Amino acid sequence: MRRRRGWSRPRGGSRKFNTAPRPLASWTVPWLYLTPALVVLGGLLVYPIYQLGLISVFRYTQAQVSGGEPTAFVGLGNYSDLFSDDQFWSVLLATVLFAAGCVVSTLAVGCALAVLLTRVRAVPRLALMLAALGAWATPAVTGSTVWLFLFDADFGPVNRVLGLGDHSWTYGRYSAFFLVLLEVVWCSFPFVMVTVYAGIRAVPSEVLEAAALDGASQWRIWRSVLAPMLRPILTVVTIQSVIWDFKIFTQIYVMTGGGGIAGQNLVLNVYAYQQAFASSQYGLGAAIGVVTLLVLLAVTLVYLRLLRRQGEEL
Repeated sequence: MRRRRGWSRPRGGSRKFNTAPRPLASWTVPWLYLTPALVVLGGLLVYPIYQLGLISVFRYTQAQVSGGEPTAFVGLGNYSDLFSDDQFWSVLLATVLFAAGCVVSTLAVGCALAVLLTRVRAVPRLALMLAALGAWATPAVTGSTVWLFLFDADFGPVNRVLGLGDHSWTYGRYSAFFLVLLEVVWCSFPFVMVTVYAGIRAVPSEVLEAAALDGASQWRIWRSVLAPMLRPILTVVTIQSVIWDFKIFTQIYVMTGGGGIAGQNLVLNVYAYQQAFASSQYGLGAAIGVVTLLVLLAVTLVYLRLLRRQGEEL
């Protein structure tokens, strides 16, 4: 006999309704927990991005801000002006190369020091971590000012130690970028170091001991054992570093005086700032911001796609 839904027949023969609530679908439970955070992120991220895109399709200058002229819809006019500007492409290339150098250097220094932390005793480890966290906690303006003093042409100790006399590190294009890269790595490597160190400590010691007994060198252990096991962690720190270093503003603006001589050290964020606030072309500055956002999304998606092809679960 077909049993009706909603009740069950016990052994005694009497009917008994099943009043237990049905559980929610398993895929909806995580989203319920994430809803408050998504609401906050929507207010902090989605709405500003919407406003940025909206401003980028209007002619929005100081005349519109002051109310002297009405805003005019120009569609993709700001993007057309931007892409036809040779300076934009030069700045975009410089930004990509500079960010790539910062990311590679930060990962190399952070991973090397993370491995070093596993090799030293407790007191040196604590001293190194406190020094690194101090660099990480230093505001960007303060750190940039300190590095400018260290490499100052007249009073900086670096020139005296190296015997360079009154050499100006911020005068040349490449030396200025190199100086800013050093400061960016100095304030960014602690995040990589602490994160990778935590991942190394989570690796079973038996695995590392077995590799050492097989005669593997420290470099071989890192390349063949630790790096594959830490790939999810390295993915996170790489994406974070790409995002942070691609949108560098404070260090470039402070250490090169707003972009260097004749704009030779401009990056996209400083270029957008100059167009929006120095030239009062707010629509054009917003268009640069949208392009920066799209480039970061494209880089992140390509990187994640490459990892998916390698069989990594993210």
